[in-house]
Amino acid sequence: QTQLLGVLLAAASNILISVSLNIQKCAHLRLVCQAEQKPCYMSKLWWCGITLLGLGEVGNFTAYGFAPIALVAPLGCVSVIGSAFISVFFLKKTMRTADILGGTLTITGIYLLVTFTPNVPQELTARQVQNYLVSWPFLVYSILEITIFCILLYFYKKKAVKHIMVLLMMVALLASLTVIAVKAVSSMIALSVKGKMQLTYSVFYIMSILMATSCAFQIKFLNQAMHLYEATAVVPINFVFFTTSAIISGAIFYQEFQSAALLSVFMFLFGCFLSSLGVIIVARNKKDEHLQITFIDCEHIPGQKLTGKIQPDSHSSCYGTLNKEDDLVKRQS
Repeated sequence: QTQLLGVLLAAASNILISVSLNIQKCAHLRLVCQAEQKPCYMSKLWWCGITLLGLGEVGNFTAYGFAPIALVAPLGCVSVIGSAFISVFFLKKTMRTADILGGTLTITGIYLLVTFTPNVPQELTARQVQNYLVSWPFLVYSILEITIFCILLYFYKKKAVKHIMVLLMMVALLASLTVIAVKAVSSMIALSVKGKMQLTYSVFYIMSILMATSCAFQIKFLNQAMHLYEATAVVPINFVFFTTSAIISGAIFYQEFQSAALLSVFMFLFGCFLSSLGVIIVARNKKDEHLQITFIDCEHIPGQKLTGKIQPDSHSSCYGTLNKEDDLVKRQS
């Protein structure tokens, strides 16, 4: 019952996030169309989107206290798929065959995830977290992860290698620490609210610092990837890497698959594969958005009629020229 609450909370939170992203996009488009350009924080619609985004992230954080990492992390696909469908209403986009196919695969994958997810106790005390921190599987995993991260960071800093796989692998390695810390902090807060105080233990503050630090650097490298590469490439790769690292870290640190049957593990992983495939299909088939207006109005240019336009010139280094300037160039030649 507690696990089901976590599933519903994670799904609802990701739907809120997808709605918020579309509201923010709609707010930006409205601001661009206005004659007087205003910053986004002057828009009430934009603030509505930010509020929903904050509620969604808080809901995701809380969900880790009620459900396993292996279940909450893959449910992030709901925000990606939901955003594609919600944009039909907010941004008046057309529904594509890829959206329907990707959505169907993702829903099927989510069903398998929920059905075959490992059933582990979710009441996580501070003493249990301390024991997990010093367990030899996690120590070996930590050493291996730190070594790989340092190698990637060396190539990133010293060799200036900023390939998308390098950046998103560093994001995934940091994300594995983030989800471990988030689950620990969320679970200890939930127990404290129920009356079993856990906030007096030093491990709570250690995990809080780890959560904040890893999350900050994770955002840094993810923003770098978004700056250098198209979102259609970053979104599916990041989702697959993040989900994989989260499931592995949950299996090693919290031993979530310790008592699971082999068939359940296989079906769970198959559900992850279907969800990831759905996200890839939806994200990779998106076309770049172009402005519907392919000219600039000459309303405010002295000496030009309201019907005068500046047409883009694809064969020149400049965007376009006025008709009078074209005549002048012809006379000089």
